[in-house]
Amino acid sequence: MMKRTSTGTGTAAGSVTALRVCPLCEATCGLELRITDGRVTAARGDAEHVFSRGYLCAKGASLPQLLGDPDRLRRPLLRDRATGEHREVDWDEAFAAVHAGLRRVVSAHGPAVVAAYLGNPNAHSMAGAQHRPAFTRALRTRAVFSASTVDQMPMHVACGLVFGHPSLIPVPDLDRTDHLLMLGANPAVSNGSLCTAPDFPGRLAGIRARGGRVVVVDPRRTRTAALADEHLPIRPGTDALWLFAIVNVLATEGLVRPGPLAAHLSGADSVAELAAPFTPERVAASCGIPAETTRRTARELAAAPRAAVYGRMGTTTVEFGTLTSWLTIALNAITGNLDVPGGAMFGRGAHGRADRVPGGRGGGRGWRTGRWHTRVRGLPEVMGELPAAALAEEMDTPGDGRLRALFTIAGNPALSTPDSARLAAALAQLDFMVSVDPYLNETSRHADVVLPPADPARVGHYDFALGALAVRTVATYSPPALPPYPGGMAEHDILARLTLIALALAAEPADADATTDAELPVEDPRPADAAVWTDTAVAAFHEYLIEEALRRAVTEPGSPVAGRDVAELGALVDGDGAPERLLDIALRTGHFGDAFGARPGGLSLATLWANPHGIDLGPLEPRIPAMLRTASATVELCPDPIVADAARLRAALDAHEAAEGREPSMTPGSPEAPESPGLTLIGRRHLRTNNSWLHNVPAMARGRDRCTLLVHPDDAARHGVRDGGSARITSTAGSLDVRVQVSDEMMAGVVCLPHGWGHGLAGTRMSVAAGHPGVNTNILTDSSRIDPLSGTAVLNGIPVWIGPVG
Repeated sequence: MMKRTSTGTGTAAGSVTALRVCPLCEATCGLELRITDGRVTAARGDAEHVFSRGYLCAKGASLPQLLGDPDRLRRPLLRDRATGEHREVDWDEAFAAVHAGLRRVVSAHGPAVVAAYLGNPNAHSMAGAQHRPAFTRALRTRAVFSASTVDQMPMHVACGLVFGHPSLIPVPDLDRTDHLLMLGANPAVSNGSLCTAPDFPGRLAGIRARGGRVVVVDPRRTRTAALADEHLPIRPGTDALWLFAIVNVLATEGLVRPGPLAAHLSGADSVAELAAPFTPERVAASCGIPAETTRRTARELAAAPRAAVYGRMGTTTVEFGTLTSWLTIALNAITGNLDVPGGAMFGRGAHGRADRVPGGRGGGRGWRTGRWHTRVRGLPEVMGELPAAALAEEMDTPGDGRLRALFTIAGNPALSTPDSARLAAALAQLDFMVSVDPYLNETSRHADVVLPPADPARVGHYDFALGALAVRTVATYSPPALPPYPGGMAEHDILARLTLIALALAAEPADADATTDAELPVEDPRPADAAVWTDTAVAAFHEYLIEEALRRAVTEPGSPVAGRDVAELGALVDGDGAPERLLDIALRTGHFGDAFGARPGGLSLATLWANPHGIDLGPLEPRIPAMLRTASATVELCPDPIVADAARLRAALDAHEAAEGREPSMTPGSPEAPESPGLTLIGRRHLRTNNSWLHNVPAMARGRDRCTLLVHPDDAARHGVRDGGSARITSTAGSLDVRVQVSDEMMAGVVCLPHGWGHGLAGTRMSVAAGHPGVNTNILTDSSRIDPLSGTAVLNGIPVWIGPVG
């Protein structure tokens, strides 16, 4: 076994530098960290990194402050339920409390009343990919929720229906395209989402420099819109109408040209039929985009030699989010820009399996949702998860099956999910709660046990999820840059212990009525005489995970190690500790791997150790039809759920036209309903924030107030609010008082408030954030409004009313 620490070089005054991939957003930029006296004291871009080439944003530069934050927890906390206060304890006492609390709930009510909520940082850690799945399975519950249904699930659903697997998400081939049509995305600030591309602004500039064109469709003139050739303001939530109008133009003008992909498409004619009612003239009033602009945009898209349509949060966090996501796929397909260089292509992480199918064609069982449903509203399961919009009601609605315990892992749903006031009250009612989190924040303040993982510099890093969405196939592994913190614990070891606790409880006798029919997909690997969470038991559990990974690899059809002996391969696995050894298996049995010696020159963990600036494996390559997992082995472009939702969109357009000219009104009889005409609320991000993650970092908190309500000058005058003054913003769900920022970057009729604020609550320990608390926009979101196909909450396009405070 080879042991490696972070590759570094000496600098002045005894400092060393260590190479690292930034774990703070989806761009996966390479960093150079300066380490002095055992602390990370500076960060800059790694100029030799094969993907980012030295690019670095303000978030990455702030990493030293994040790692050294004095508010960051380094020991577990237990909460006194009588006082609400948290006190520091050792790890054994903390896990004993977890074991006792979970046993108390499961013994009384069964495992089905235990829930898990997973925040999006799980996509930025090795533990989230390697250890979290075993834990949630071991809980034996179907009540799993995540940030995916606050953000991206509509795209997963659209891809699952069309390609047969929800993780087959096309990304724009930014470095080769001639025309990029981008909706509801602001990658100049977010650094990209469901599209891993360091220096997204530079890549947009590259499109224009080679004579291409960038068009941004957004209700706000964002920083990305300022970098584009054209900005088209659109009314929030109407993207599906407008994209259908684009399809309508292509169909009526004979511009549907799928090219070579036509042989692998089914349902293309039906797409044109669905678009027939949505003419540019008919949707213009709803969308706010003139019909002639729509026609010109469609013709330019069709005429571009290589083009890609890309949509993000502004298109997924709306009532027709899945339909809009599907339309981006359909447009790429019918213009001949799906799965071709310069179009929308399919990433494949360096660890990803090959598309090995007999005869070169894909095919499978297809994909579906709704294998189970929520208790209260009957909302369907998607990808093994239930909608986060249902979390509060599943906890506070009386009756059999009410959720009574909750594990949160790297998530802050008290700020990030809809109807936050109700959720906060529901969290306070739980019988037991555990948070795996480095902060005592708005969510973890309710936890009976808080388990803080070691900081990112003290664990290895490899991007499993984000690498599969990259615009170019690269591979980088970052060994730990610092030794373990004395008395601290890495996240994979925390999750291993939690899994062992859940498995131990699963082995205990229980009433038949208190069990679920979900199978326990992992067996208890502990020696019979071992305590539940000892180091010995954890080591045995890690060996079990490694053996299971090898067993899957040798039994998987088409695997490069199919049929080989597990023990033989186990002796060849490299790495220091379970995370590295599991990564070595994934790399060596993947598409680019060395197959444990059978393919000399292929990837392994040792290859990445030897190339600390990363390995470039080349541009994306076409993968259709071999990658398809649909029952028909084709791109099923017009699945039944989409057809049904298109009918719902037609009905909504009919209703809008029938009601045109009416004043919006709040719920009848609402005493707080103002008389002024309504507006529509959207969210926004800032380059210095990433949801609620970085609000406690001093460098990120400096400068002007960023939690402001952006209002167009005409709307400000109409509603009596002024720049710098306070306004009360009201929705059907709640009200907030917020400072106004008058700005002509907003489309008239639309106001904008950022997501992830609302700090300074009692029981939290985030001093910097408390000094810049902002307001929680999810007080205004209504958990009853969702995209029905995906269960995603409607966070954009919320009807609101504003007026001056007082």
